[in-house]
Amino acid sequence: MLKKAHDSLGLRTSPGVFFSSALIALLFVVVTILFTDSVDSIFSAASGWIMTNLGWFYILGVTTFLLFLVGIAFTHYGRVRLGGDDERPEHSNLAWFSMLFAAGIGTILMFWGVAEPISHFANPPMQDVEPQSVEAAEGAMGFALYHFGLHTWTIFALPGLCFGYFIYKRRLPPRVSSIFAPLLGGRIYGPIGKTIDVVAIIGTVFGVATSVGLGTLQINAGLAQLFGIQESGITQIALIAIVTVMAGVSVALGLDKGIKRLSNLNIGMAVMLLVFVLVTGPSLYLLKGMIESAGIYAEALPRLAFWNDTFADSGWQNTWTVFYWAWTITWSPFVGIFIARISRGRTVREFIGGVLGLPVLFSVIWFSIFGMGAFHIELEGGGGLVERVVDDGDIPGALFEFLGNFPLAGLVSGIAILLVVIFFVTSVDSTAMVLDMMAAGHEDKAPMHQRLFWAVLMGLVAATMLVATGKDGLDALQQVITVVGLPFFVMGFVMMYSLVRGIREDLGERPEPVTRQWPEVRSAEELEAAQERPAPEVVVQTRAIPEDDGDDGEPEAIRVPGNGAHAQQPDAPVGTGTKEN
Repeated sequence: MLKKAHDSLGLRTSPGVFFSSALIALLFVVVTILFTDSVDSIFSAASGWIMTNLGWFYILGVTTFLLFLVGIAFTHYGRVRLGGDDERPEHSNLAWFSMLFAAGIGTILMFWGVAEPISHFANPPMQDVEPQSVEAAEGAMGFALYHFGLHTWTIFALPGLCFGYFIYKRRLPPRVSSIFAPLLGGRIYGPIGKTIDVVAIIGTVFGVATSVGLGTLQINAGLAQLFGIQESGITQIALIAIVTVMAGVSVALGLDKGIKRLSNLNIGMAVMLLVFVLVTGPSLYLLKGMIESAGIYAEALPRLAFWNDTFADSGWQNTWTVFYWAWTITWSPFVGIFIARISRGRTVREFIGGVLGLPVLFSVIWFSIFGMGAFHIELEGGGGLVERVVDDGDIPGALFEFLGNFPLAGLVSGIAILLVVIFFVTSVDSTAMVLDMMAAGHEDKAPMHQRLFWAVLMGLVAATMLVATGKDGLDALQQVITVVGLPFFVMGFVMMYSLVRGIREDLGERPEPVTRQWPEVRSAEELEAAQERPAPEVVVQTRAIPEDDGDDGEPEAIRVPGNGAHAQQPDAPVGTGTKEN
């Protein structure tokens, strides 16, 4: 029946995965609208239980992922290429970074760049810190960078690395289930694999819908400040509809003409906004603060990476850190496949260094400029940010209240709204492309209406979570995403094991280190003679795969002179030997 419906709709995808994912998401929309109070109470109870009892697991999980990535980058696995051994990167470093940034946390930086530092400045997470003090400002910067620095990009990098390896090295389908091939084998194509893929697609839809919801709240806040447009559910639905249409146009244009061009425009406008704030604001203060913020982050990171608010047990971490990690990990399959797609041909070490390096550096600069600028306004300027963001609870309006303290406030705020919209569009269109790949199991060009479906679905889910629930929009987003994020953390630990096992199987055994053998030395002459003896050659034996023409498959020996390097045929080595000259 599914196959018949699939063919009649002119689709080119996996019927079981596509229809199951679509049905669950649409069912959520319908049930939430019809039974709002019941859905609210279920997600409220579930998220409350998870935050209370499993918040520590979220904290431990992301830090473990980070340590794993740094460790594997420095091993010999770091030289493995994501693709063929002779492949090279398709995109330049600048284009690569632009797409990483736009598809990753561009919208997040715009939303939280001012709001988070000023929130922690007014309400310090640490109980012994005086609010709105210099110490509170330092702590606020440390927490903001902890939330949007290495840990956030770790959540993206782990699945991205796994996707890059299993999709482009092992040439498996672009699905989450492919990552588990070393464990499941051929069962990734059966019910177990399809279930994994459906869960990943649903989580991605909810995760990106949360980002869409946050972006909509911010756009509405900016339009309200500039043009007096009311902040309401109808306005937010209209905004989601407009951006979804724009994302559909970008989807139709494809990766190079749509997403890539928008990403380059995005990064250019973001840098211009950053430079504007730096030049027209307290420049010396911001430059000094940027350097100091990097030090604050470096000093705070080891403690915050394991901090669980054990002694105070204030509940602060549940509504901030746990929410961030749960939210980010739900849409990590999307970002993971996307960055794997644009990173094909890079080595494991290049991938980890780039994904954990360039975007994190930009995040540090961004939060330093906007966060320190906000502190300067409160400590030495006219203030007003704490009152609007914390006292009035207008987190989406934080950026526009901040920009009101700079020249050309109206024009710059309008540009900021446009920048949020473009970030919004790039997130939706790149997600639609990836969701279609995950559902279809291939990267072939799909029918346009098939890819547009995912963009519309995300808009529907975002509008439902934001408007149709009985709770405040931001609270509703937090509760749903905290629950949805739990299975993804469990999958993250399995991913680490599966990746190491897969690389080890493909590389085979490493040869033991080979050194020249020294005789007993009793004089200078004997020492000089021993030093002149060359290092041994390494002989690596590889087992050839028999050809159809009757090749006997005898092992071939390869001699690598003198430097102890490990030479390898296309097939995995099974034994080593040495020969001394």
